[in-house]
Amino acid sequence: MDLAYFSSFIRTVLIIIVAFYALRFIMKLLAPVIVQQVVKKAEQHMYESHTKQDDYRQPRQKAAEKPQEKKKVGEYIDFEEIE
Repeated sequence: MDLAYFSSFIRTVLIIIVAFYALRFIMKLLAPVIVQQVVKKAEQHMYESHTKQDDYRQPRQKAAEKPQEKKKVGEYIDFEEIE
């Protein structure tokens, strides 16, 4: 009975060790691809946010180039207090 528990324990430990090393090996192969995809996605996000900022800036620059004339309502009169 004790021998069955010991052999199943050894088998479980070996499965865990093999799974760990297999996962490490797979990650070494896939890590460059995953990192490349993450960098590409971040680059795309930065480009999109930059173009959106340019779209918002262009109308403001045009408005700044052509100042609107203010309507003249009347002339300014300075009143003085009478005591």
